[in-house]
Amino acid sequence: MSSKRRLSIAYKNALRISFNDDSKFILFSDCHRGDNSFADDFANNRNIYFHALKHYYNNGFHYCELGDGDELWENLSFTSILHAHKNVFMLMKQFHDEERLHMIWGNHDMVYRNKNYVNKHLNTYFDPKTGNDEELFCDIKYHEGIVLENIDTNQELFLCHGHQADWWNYLFWKWSRFMVRILWKPLNVMGIADPTSPAKNYKELIKVERRTKKWIIENENLITITGHTHRPRFPEPGDIAFFNDGSCVHPRSITGLEIENGKIALIKWQISTADDGTLKIVRVLLEGPTPLIDYKTE
Repeated sequence: MSSKRRLSIAYKNALRISFNDDSKFILFSDCHRGDNSFADDFANNRNIYFHALKHYYNNGFHYCELGDGDELWENLSFTSILHAHKNVFMLMKQFHDEERLHMIWGNHDMVYRNKNYVNKHLNTYFDPKTGNDEELFCDIKYHEGIVLENIDTNQELFLCHGHQADWWNYLFWKWSRFMVRILWKPLNVMGIADPTSPAKNYKELIKVERRTKKWIIENENLITITGHTHRPRFPEPGDIAFFNDGSCVHPRSITGLEIENGKIALIKWQISTADDGTLKIVRVLLEGPTPLIDYKTE
């Protein structure tokens, strides 16, 4: 199956969510939440991520996670990840309880496309304080794609992880998972990168982006937002409408895309030093905000 067909299937079967200019969304991906070991890339930014997500929760945003939220290649179970970052999951539970959490699976958490696996591992968790199973993400559903449909302009935004354009990490993800657990996880601790990952291999990154842009052109420049490569992208109106929200495992910062007031913006959250020497987490605007309607083609 070609990358073109994989992307088309993801678009055809996508969950459709209606929105308008009053709607607010924050898009993050590639958190790679791990077990807080030396190989947990998320651990360095977890306080930044938690602060940012709390900001979006308090301000009425919907949270869309575009895949690779949990690092289930390096880690055998979700339980160890939950215990390592419980405060994050409790905050995500608040989004879920208010129907403001929308999840997409990527290649590193591809097991979430199995509904039985999700029901078994994510519906409840064991709380040692109470000695009981407590609710977590009851009846949560993971999707390969999400389409945001503007009810006023009929404009569509297609959201997916992006590994559909990466044949190795889509078709042979089980083999990649095996290699990561056995070989690349211990080597990663020593600073040696996995050459099969487009986030760490520039040539693979270019190939994935080229295939995705070709599909976008063939689909009337449909606004397409992905993660996977960890490289933020924010096109100008009139260019190929290919966005990427970056990742939450950049050194010392996380990036994402905000949709608010009918506009889209690329943002970064990072730790900044104040004049008095104290540290604080700040939001930095990188690109935009640009009206979504400016990307619409007739």
